[in-house]
Amino acid sequence: MTTTIGIDVGGTFTDVVVATTGRDPIIAKAATTAQDQSDGVLEGITLAAERLGLSTADLLRRTARIVHGTTAATNALLEGKAARVGMLTTAGHRDVIEMREGLKPDRYNLRMTPPVPLVPRRLRLPVTERIRADGSVEIPLDPASLAAAIDRLRDADIQALAICFLHAWRNPEHEQQAAAEARRRLPGIYVTASSDVLPQIKEFERFSTTVANAAVGPVIHNYLGRLQSRLREAGHDGELLVILSHGGVASVAEATRLAAGTALSGPAGGVAAAVALARDGLAPDIIGFDMGGTSTDIAVVRNGAPTLAGTKSLAGATIALPSLDIVTLGAGGGSIGQLDRSGLLGVGPESAGASPGPACYGQGGTAATVTDANLVLGYLDPANFLGGRRTLDRDAATAALDRLATDLGIDTEAAAAGIHRLVNARMADGVRVATVRRGVDPRRYTLLAFGGAAGLHITAVAAELGISRVAVPLTASVLSAWGMLNTDLRIELSRSQGQTASIETARTDTASTNTASTNTPRTDTARMHASSIGGSHTAETDTTSIDTTSTIATSIDTTSTIATSIDIASLKAALTAMEAEGRARLAWFDGTVTLRPSADMRYGEQVFEIPVALDDIDWTAADLATTLADRFHAAHHRLYTYALPDQEVVLVNARLSVIGHLPSVEAAVAPPVSAHAAPKTRRTIYLGGATSVPVFDFAALPANQTIAGPAIVESDTTTVLLRPGDTARFDPRGWLVVAIDAPPTPS
Repeated sequence: MTTTIGIDVGGTFTDVVVATTGRDPIIAKAATTAQDQSDGVLEGITLAAERLGLSTADLLRRTARIVHGTTAATNALLEGKAARVGMLTTAGHRDVIEMREGLKPDRYNLRMTPPVPLVPRRLRLPVTERIRADGSVEIPLDPASLAAAIDRLRDADIQALAICFLHAWRNPEHEQQAAAEARRRLPGIYVTASSDVLPQIKEFERFSTTVANAAVGPVIHNYLGRLQSRLREAGHDGELLVILSHGGVASVAEATRLAAGTALSGPAGGVAAAVALARDGLAPDIIGFDMGGTSTDIAVVRNGAPTLAGTKSLAGATIALPSLDIVTLGAGGGSIGQLDRSGLLGVGPESAGASPGPACYGQGGTAATVTDANLVLGYLDPANFLGGRRTLDRDAATAALDRLATDLGIDTEAAAAGIHRLVNARMADGVRVATVRRGVDPRRYTLLAFGGAAGLHITAVAAELGISRVAVPLTASVLSAWGMLNTDLRIELSRSQGQTASIETARTDTASTNTASTNTPRTDTARMHASSIGGSHTAETDTTSIDTTSTIATSIDTTSTIATSIDIASLKAALTAMEAEGRARLAWFDGTVTLRPSADMRYGEQVFEIPVALDDIDWTAADLATTLADRFHAAHHRLYTYALPDQEVVLVNARLSVIGHLPSVEAAVAPPVSAHAAPKTRRTIYLGGATSVPVFDFAALPANQTIAGPAIVESDTTTVLLRPGDTARFDPRGWLVVAIDAPPTPS
């Protein structure tokens, strides 16, 4: 039997799932320890071991793989606790990260304060060197200039160094030389180079991402190193993998090298879970709704696949690594309800966190939070929180809400109901941002609720959005940790085309043949944005190598209005080089490896690119250039509802995902065999007035049992509130499906 452990560190709780082949998963929750997250991780593993009747050492010795999601990088940036970073850059370009792209994030906000760069100007030092856009050396790297800059940064007591030279994506030679010299002269300092982090054109994105990588690199290095050591001391000698922002996993060494890739490490597990449940038959189109103690993360899964974003902003830092498209709100169980400047009730984004936590935790918190409101409204059982390991203090919650109610001039229950409604409205707006603003109609999707607090709010959020179907897994409170056990090793490689490769379009009255250039890009090594773990085995593959032996010349029928050409040989060479690197990095892996090529493309007059999948392409076809153009036009139309087939198409970056497939785990426990489960008790709750409702044991529900709202369905770690008009059915695969009393979805 194989045992794997998934660990998700959230703002309030650390969730642990232990999955063993042939057995039901075991779950545990421990308080997150902000000062050192590894304390909460070890506590969670110990609690899981106790539920299995094992010692911590016995459980860890049996565990082949641990997959971990961490908020260490996120917290470092949000809380201003990143490393002290120095920067070496081409003379004359040290202000790139401050000038940004010349635009404000909110360009019409005249009072907006400019983001503060992660590196102050006095620590951004110029170096005499210059690489041209074609990769040729204009000015050789000056050793004296480099040494002087490194010495100045050493005297400034930096903790990390970012090396960002112009056009290093095309020729990394100078950056590599500078990095080697910096490591020699600055032992113990975290050194990172832009050609290693993001070997792509666009200097601001490349520079900013590299600086962010340097800022969180020491944080990730120290935390993961400490965690790995503590796990080994406790008995674990298997693999420790870290989930990255794009949803794949990597080794500790790779996560440390590409530390900025962990910025969305925690939320990525929830998206992985949504993808796995889509594969298991829940629905092809899902909106993941992960409401925890501090925040709510929302992501869209379309046709069983997640949506990726090329660039994310976190605490003013632009990170242009591939990442899942996740909308995060400061709305969770610990979000504080308080009067705003105008005297009106507001909820969040300030949170009580894990310490002191909501007032009802009895840890010294006095502010009224969403959890306190849910307790006062009767939605939570104070004696069954975390399976009875913690008793909630209803009197403390009531006292906190009494103070708020007095300020508002209303009664306590009305104040609690106001907090509940306001946080629901905020989260519904978050779903609209993730869907409607991206051209997605949420009413056509299934809303998947997970995280410890989601079940109490999901039906109201769905009703406000007009969504008619909600799903709540039995393991909802730890679904992100479970999702991490359903991820794969993933290497993301990219290579900008050496010369802008375009598919020229022109009006023509006669037949024409446009011969593609035979120039190929330099063979500088493309670096991965997410990697794998090391080893020595040979990988199997179910794909074939990409043929690069020919350049395509495409002749267009005279009846067509468009003639196309593209440097096919250059594209193929880039994909082949990335394939070789990806296979080398997965050489240890003896499982199945698949390749997913794609390209970043745009119209000639656009200033942004969109990803275009290149799966299932016949790379030997004579009309390959036309196929690429057609795929781009179709992708553009899906995103923006229009395409411009008469316009020039530009291929900016070639990309390749190299995926090593790992075993997945079962979603949930098998439901007990029973004709019907009666309510275990009744409870008075507040739904616009006091109402007595039945309370069902989530874990005791048999397959296909239906429950009509109003009612409560609760387990040790999850509570679901069914409102009047809602009808729930327990699916045999382990999730509650709720039909919402909402307007019908348009046809």
